[in-house]
Amino acid sequence: MKPQSKEEKVHQVFEKIYDNYDQMNSIISFQKHKKWRQDVMRRMQVNKGERALDVCCGTGDWTFALAEQVGRSGEVIGLDFSKNMLSVAKQRNQKGELPQIDFVHGNAMDLPFEDNYFDYVTIGFGLRNVPDYLRTLEEMYRVVKPGGKVICLETSQPTIPVYRQLYYFYFKNIMPLFGKVFAKSYQEYVWLHESAKDFPGKEELKKLFEKAGLSNIKIKSYTGGVAAMHMGGEKIVNSKGD
Repeated sequence: MKPQSKEEKVHQVFEKIYDNYDQMNSIISFQKHKKWRQDVMRRMQVNKGERALDVCCGTGDWTFALAEQVGRSGEVIGLDFSKNMLSVAKQRNQKGELPQIDFVHGNAMDLPFEDNYFDYVTIGFGLRNVPDYLRTLEEMYRVVKPGGKVICLETSQPTIPVYRQLYYFYFKNIMPLFGKVFAKSYQEYVWLHESAKDFPGKEELKKLFEKAGLSNIKIKSYTGGVAAMHMGGEKIVNSKGD
């Protein structure tokens, strides 16, 4: 039997865990992920009437937060490749209380949007799950406007020795047990440990941002380095027009 590609494996994982995804995020991060995102939003300084794209939006937490900030005069698109995850996101807005939101089924490595369209492009706890980190960042860079911002909030690699060991022990041994008990999905949460373990550290990810074309990159670590924000801006447009 042909082994699964990373893309196929990730799709299978999220198609299965979608129903308990929000609850599990709160359990495994001890509710910290909400505070991390709130701090990132404060640093982004989103304005009314602006456009934002939330890549790998999942069930839409960050998408909804962005929609609140841009208001009805703005536009927010949440994109994900898991139809089951998107079904939860759409259900949350079924009454149309936030008409500025649209949810799109698509691939983070091949965004179905024109160049220089969005003021902000975000990805929250999704970059580690794509097969090609750089390709995804390049696509995010392509669709953001000159002067816009590309923002990633993601698990990271703690550097404090003892804390680092405890973090890896938790991700490897405790988190999958939480998945088994609360979501009946042990193997899927083992996979999430693998994707977090292999994800680049802060400086490596900064280099990928730069390689994608972004500059003026700001980094903020959270909770001892278990998560980090990378925010890049100052998109350079060729003055020769070619």
